[in-house]
Amino acid sequence: MSKENKITGKAVDFKILRRIVSYGRAYKANFALAVLATVTFAFISPVRPIIIQYTFDNFVAKHNPEMLFNMTMILVGLLILEAFMQFADSFLTNRLGQNIIKDLRIQLYSHITTLRLKYYDNTPIGALVTRAVSDIEVVADMFSDGLISIIGDLLKLFVILGVMLFLNYRLTLIILIPIPFLLIATWIFKRAVAASFQDVRTQVARLNAFVQEHITGMNIVQIFNREKAESQKFDEINTKHRDANIRSIKAYSIFFPVVEILSSVSLGLLVWWGGKEILKGITSMGQLVEFIMFLNMMFRPIRQLADRFNTLQMGMVSSERVFKVLDTHEIIENKGTHNAANIKGDVEIKNLWFAYNTSPLSFIQGEGQGVRSNQDWVLKNVSFSVKQGQTVALVGATGAGKSSIINLLNRFYEYNQGSITIDGIDVRDYELSSLRKNIGVVLQDVFLFSDSLANNISLNNPDISLEKIIESAKIVGAHHFISKLPNTYNYNAMERGAMLSVGQRQLISFIRAYVYNARILVLDEATSSIDTESEKLIQNAIDILTKNRTSIIIAHRLATIQKADKIIVLDKGEIIETGNHQELLKLNGHYKRLFELQFKEEVVHHS
Repeated sequence: MSKENKITGKAVDFKILRRIVSYGRAYKANFALAVLATVTFAFISPVRPIIIQYTFDNFVAKHNPEMLFNMTMILVGLLILEAFMQFADSFLTNRLGQNIIKDLRIQLYSHITTLRLKYYDNTPIGALVTRAVSDIEVVADMFSDGLISIIGDLLKLFVILGVMLFLNYRLTLIILIPIPFLLIATWIFKRAVAASFQDVRTQVARLNAFVQEHITGMNIVQIFNREKAESQKFDEINTKHRDANIRSIKAYSIFFPVVEILSSVSLGLLVWWGGKEILKGITSMGQLVEFIMFLNMMFRPIRQLADRFNTLQMGMVSSERVFKVLDTHEIIENKGTHNAANIKGDVEIKNLWFAYNTSPLSFIQGEGQGVRSNQDWVLKNVSFSVKQGQTVALVGATGAGKSSIINLLNRFYEYNQGSITIDGIDVRDYELSSLRKNIGVVLQDVFLFSDSLANNISLNNPDISLEKIIESAKIVGAHHFISKLPNTYNYNAMERGAMLSVGQRQLISFIRAYVYNARILVLDEATSSIDTESEKLIQNAIDILTKNRTSIIIAHRLATIQKADKIIVLDKGEIIETGNHQELLKLNGHYKRLFELQFKEEVVHHS
């Protein structure tokens, strides 16, 4: 059984409970009022049967209609007070829960945004969605129908038992005869439902992960005709989710009839014994009615307690999962103090080693350089520099390490050994948001949100006006196609820019890079998936963007990088050739073979 599915057997994990309750400190007044309403309601409840007993024995039995009416009005007032306290209890506990999960969800989302990309490489996005949405909703139930409600039910139970024992201990003991059987049934029910609920939460996470991944990758599912196969996988997961829910329903279906039977046994014993005492003149009719009401009031919280304990336990299971994400240390350390706002853009990479499957500094030291350990090194002793305003192109086959260099420059991952400096300062010594603000990245796979083009360009930055966006679009060469769209810059790009062509999405990303005016520009495969007409527009945009900026271009299409000041050829994580276009052709090496191969392919393609 996985750790996520494991049932500890603890009724309450006080360590997690204390951590959850600590979120209520910001709402002390709300918490105090909720507890006050719960306690008040618990002490008010037994008053009603006492008044009814007094009315029966003193005014009904003695035929006093005037006092009967007065006592009825008192009862109505008491019922109104009970209703108000019940409303206050429900409203205050639910409001407290909603405030706490709002804070917890904000904290969780903020934490998620600081996690390294390595964490996302190993964690299904659907699982994180489950943590941020449904698991946190279960935490809210701890307050609305768990912790405070349990306190209220237990208090009400003890108050009622205390009053009953004080009024008539014989009738009370008769009523309590079935209670041991009820406690055993409650314990069994709690265990069964806890196990099934944990299974339900696990299956919900699996469902979320599967649906999120397959809807995102629906084009792949349909292209490879995998609809039926993936539907069968979904059916398997959905069946397990159904079975887990049915197990919990089965537990409820058994438990509540058992409670009803035991409460009926208590009621039967009460009527039998109480009737005998009435005939003997020991007990009055009013007291028998009073104890019948007490019996119903006592069994109601007992019925609810098992369910509330499970709500509390499930809340703690969900809390533990949320806290597991919050306690994840795969965060990007931001100890840098240097501000990158005024950088010139001199980039130097020296003796850089990097592997995705190891942590920074996981390196065996040897003479001079480090000695390679048994790692799948993506970059091996890479060194090169880019001067201010220069354009450097990185060339190589897929997996050569080109994109890894960009990931390390932006500190999406941390390198194992060597150094990356900008203007002579290590990238880890720059304040992170300042560093990334001054490195503009245009990716091959452009991500656009389901929002207007203007918001996709500015990323909702209030400092970037619509006028600046339009001006930038004109400079980049994208204004013409945007002006023809419905609502122009307010046109909704839909999720991932589904309503735009590849070339149009690419141009939007160029405008985004231009308006942010970063000193260092990174173009990652920016012209690898577009038609010839769009390529001309984008090539023009590249010329505009790279002017007076330090630029690093990753390209498979070598025709687009002939103007680069320096071309670096990578193979299996190592630099094998360096020079400009003409110099590399004269070397008659790897670059020339790649160039001639692509040239022949383009000739064939255009003929």
